[in-house]
Amino acid sequence: MPLLDHFHAPLRARRPWGGLHSDWASSIARQLNRKLLPEQFVAIPNVYFGGRIEIDVATVEEAYKADATREGGAATATWAPPRPTVETAVEFADLTAVEVQILDQEAGQRLVAAVELVSPANKDRPDHREAFVIKCASYLQNGVSLMIVDIVTSRAANLHRQLLELLKLPTARNGRELPDLYAVAYRTFTVKEKGTLQIWEESLALGKPLPTLPLWVTPELVVPVDLEQSYCETCEALRIPS
Repeated sequence: MPLLDHFHAPLRARRPWGGLHSDWASSIARQLNRKLLPEQFVAIPNVYFGGRIEIDVATVEEAYKADATREGGAATATWAPPRPTVETAVEFADLTAVEVQILDQEAGQRLVAAVELVSPANKDRPDHREAFVIKCASYLQNGVSLMIVDIVTSRAANLHRQLLELLKLPTARNGRELPDLYAVAYRTFTVKEKGTLQIWEESLALGKPLPTLPLWVTPELVVPVDLEQSYCETCEALRIPS
C-alpha cells in the first residue's frame, strides 16, 4: 500500500492522525509479539498526547496556612513544609509520545528497544524538537536500540538530522541529506571500551511502500520491523482507502 498524506485534506479531516498513530503503534507491537520476539520480551504501545496534572492552588495555600499556624506555636495534626525560597513561572515541554517499547521481562521490565512514531507536536516548536532528540539520545546512551519513523508532512523539521547534530555527527551521507520523511534504525554497542553507533537510513515518499528495518533487542538478537505490513493493517482496520 502506498504511503498516504495523513496531515492534509482529505484524510486529515476524515481520519485524524492521532487515531492512525495510536493504531499503528499497536499494530507494530502485535507484529513483534506474535511472530518475532521470544517470550522473554514483550512489546507494549505507549501513547501520550499531552496534558499535565494540575495542582489545586487552594491546596497549596492551605499548606502555607498550616505552616504559619505551626510557626505560631499551635499544635497541628500533620507536618507542613516551609514556604519555598524561590517560586517562579516555568514552562516545560509537554512531549507527545507515540511509541512501542520493547521490555525485557526477565530483567525487571528493562527497556531494551523503542520505536518512535513522530507526531506533528514533536516537530512544531524548538523546545518540542529539542525534548524529542534529547529523549532519543538518552535511549542510545543507555544502550536502548531505537527506530524513528516520520511521515508528518505538515512540519518540515528533520528530527533525525537534529539528533545527529546533538551527537556531533555528520548529517550528510555521500553528499546528500535525508529528506524530511524517513525511517531510521539506530544501534549502539561497546567494543574494547569504545562506543559504536550503527544507523540504517531509509527515505520515505508519498505513494511509495514503506521499508523493513532492523531492531536490535539484544547484542545477538535482531528482529525485522515490517513497517509496510503494520501500516497496511492499520489503514485496513481504520477503513482508510489506498
